[in-house]
Amino acid sequence: MAKIKKLHPEEFELECATVWSFRRRGNWATHNSKYRGNWAPEVVRNLILRYSQEKDCLLDPMIGGGTTAVECKLLNRRLLALDINPNAIELTNNALNFECEYNPRIRVELNDARNLSILKDETIDFILNHPPYADIIKYSDKKIEEDLSNIHDLEKFCDEMEKVANEFYRVLKKDKYCAILIGDTRRNKMYQPMAFMVMQRFLKVGFELKEDIIKHQHNCKATGFWVNKSKEANFLLIMHEHLFVFKKS
Repeated sequence: MAKIKKLHPEEFELECATVWSFRRRGNWATHNSKYRGNWAPEVVRNLILRYSQEKDCLLDPMIGGGTTAVECKLLNRRLLALDINPNAIELTNNALNFECEYNPRIRVELNDARNLSILKDETIDFILNHPPYADIIKYSDKKIEEDLSNIHDLEKFCDEMEKVANEFYRVLKKDKYCAILIGDTRRNKMYQPMAFMVMQRFLKVGFELKEDIIKHQHNCKATGFWVNKSKEANFLLIMHEHLFVFKKS
């Protein structure tokens, strides 16, 4: 395993308000921004520290580039890290290849988040989820039929996310939390509140909304180009995401 000099952020304070903004994303341990659309380690660290304890069992069923896995190793949380994409599994395993003071059990497996039959009811202490935003980023280039990032129709996407929400509700322990980061989009020049559409599906299956955190987006790809387009076509750039924290009562 690799020896990393910088295992933790030099300066870190727990967020205490409902607007989060991280202008420079963390570069400690093996974190990097190569996996397009992965969430910032600052977001994951805040969530883990606020809603879990050491040695708790966490779930990230769309592990992507492995951000959650790295933070769980650093913060001594057990984790089931899943993804439908074999590339994400490989990236996560590579990201975990470093030495630190903890060695919690972190299982990395290929799996569809809509079917968590590998888990029994009420066995998870905290769930973190950063799903695709419909087909804004096509993670498997349509090579994996079941990939949620293949879905263009927003209602169909929400139908599939409701299946995910149902499984989350089933496997999460009572009085524990589930966090999901998701953004909005535009279609035919009109704003589409995809985040709120997904939020409604989580409420429908029984979750209660603990927090709605606004996360400011920085350094978005092609921002300069879109700034000019926004002025020409008279629309505002979407520069925020919603970080919903749900509770299972």
